[in-house]
Amino acid sequence: MVDMRVWAPQAHEVTLHSNNQVLAMTKDAEGWWHVDAPFMHHGVDYAYGVDGNGPFPDPRSFWQPNGIHGFSRWVDHSLFAWTDAGWQQPPLGSAVIYELHVGTFTREGTCSAAIGRLDHLVELGITHVELMPVAQFSGSRGWGYDGVDLYAPHQAYGGPEGMKHLVDACHQRGLAVLLDVVYNHLGPAGNYLNQFAPYFTDRYATPWGDAVNFDEQDSNEVRQFFIENAIMWLQDYHFDGLRIDAIHAILDTSAIHFLEALANAVKNLETALGRHLVLIAESDLNDPRVVRPPAVGGYGIDAQWNEDFHHALHAVLTGENQGYYQDFGTLAQLARVLTQGLVYDGCYSVYRRRCHGRPATGIFGTQFVGCLQNHDQVGNRALGERTSRLLSVDLLKIGAALVMTSPFVPMLFQGEEWGASTPFLYFTDHQEPELGAAVKRGRRKEFAAFGWESEEIPDPQAEETFLQSRLNWDELQKESSNRVLAWYQSLIQLRRRLPDLTDGRMEKTCVFYDETARWLVMTRGSVMVACNFSQVPQSVVCSDVKDKKMVLCSKNDLVVKEEALLLPEETVAILVG
Repeated sequence: MVDMRVWAPQAHEVTLHSNNQVLAMTKDAEGWWHVDAPFMHHGVDYAYGVDGNGPFPDPRSFWQPNGIHGFSRWVDHSLFAWTDAGWQQPPLGSAVIYELHVGTFTREGTCSAAIGRLDHLVELGITHVELMPVAQFSGSRGWGYDGVDLYAPHQAYGGPEGMKHLVDACHQRGLAVLLDVVYNHLGPAGNYLNQFAPYFTDRYATPWGDAVNFDEQDSNEVRQFFIENAIMWLQDYHFDGLRIDAIHAILDTSAIHFLEALANAVKNLETALGRHLVLIAESDLNDPRVVRPPAVGGYGIDAQWNEDFHHALHAVLTGENQGYYQDFGTLAQLARVLTQGLVYDGCYSVYRRRCHGRPATGIFGTQFVGCLQNHDQVGNRALGERTSRLLSVDLLKIGAALVMTSPFVPMLFQGEEWGASTPFLYFTDHQEPELGAAVKRGRRKEFAAFGWESEEIPDPQAEETFLQSRLNWDELQKESSNRVLAWYQSLIQLRRRLPDLTDGRMEKTCVFYDETARWLVMTRGSVMVACNFSQVPQSVVCSDVKDKKMVLCSKNDLVVKEEALLLPEETVAILVG
């Protein structure tokens, strides 16, 4: 006997539609509707009618085999035979994260196909795989940030069974798995939550419309809806942690912020399961309260993406200064973020036209995730160019070296490790023609401000836009790709071998630079990283160079002489004492 239940506090009538039956449901004092369904078992389809409307998919649907508008399908999670008993993920401070999009990681775009490429990640030295959102979204292809059935793994990727096999296969190979979840909005198509209850509020506005109702009337159950979603992914799918999308758009004035409540629930689950779990936030607030413990007024999240590090490094390497990059571009800023965790920590931002951020005092470097590329910074370019298309190989190697030797937890974006030439474009597959046309218009309007001709902007709805974004694994046959891959492998091995590189204490990092000559030297304990951003060779005077051994360099003609290090143009050297 299964007690079917759905929350609809303002409804007058709710019915269960399943097995060629329509069953009336009974409402309890908390606004939950119940009915016993003796026929409900794994694989049975069902939906709910609300006040004569619908039937609609279950807000907590575990499976949507017929898309966002179809009936839900019941899943018995106990039927899957896991093989990862006793599994524990490595500490986040020693992690090397690999962000991937299931739909473009392989030609097939499925969880099953992704399993066939996991050994590549193991050989590379990856410890954590981070999946872009997998909750069921409109159509068969998309980034996943417009998911609407948050409990249901996307059918095109393999549904619940495929997702479990992928996580299990990762654990078999010693890879932890993180999942990107979106709790600040839902997609525009197939979002039936408001048919059931006040999940949204017009009190706040977000870039995607009304905000999720985290702090107004009936918000207790809304908060639980998202917290229990997180628990499901960690418990029923064995994910090792979550990356929480754009927490600055989670608007909540409650005394206990939703993120703090979520972190507390995950800590309790961690204790119950006896398995380490982590939470990572994406935030542009530059607010260290995100990762401080609740006892000192924080939210208790384990780490957050460091946008300042990415922007500072990207702007120095590329010279780009449009949009938010106008706030960056100097070696002084790169040095500041490497030693203090943030660039904008209460100082004035030209881009924002106001002071931004707060000092990261007392925060460990390993509470930040740093990268040279990620899905946003590549995919939100008009043509989806990867850094490998913007930089020379030597500058690309400098960028990789600084990511891997920084005080932060390093993250790679799929294909970065071999300098993939394929773009990662913004693509959608909305089945509603008007919505698809609106997305296309919005994309072109967005980039018109940057001087792009509208006809040059790829159509997100076109299948070709998606196909262009798939990784081309045949590139690994190229000698040039293998040289870049060997550099990344060496950097990851070095990070794993040298304890100074996983020491999260920011005060152990020192940086010297010459803005005019365009060189930068970072020391982290016994490790010295010397970078030449100039196009000419130059001699850099450094203390204690003579007694250090050069372990990695991007060119073979580096010379160490007494207190000076000769850097050829666009190159990087890593020395260890």
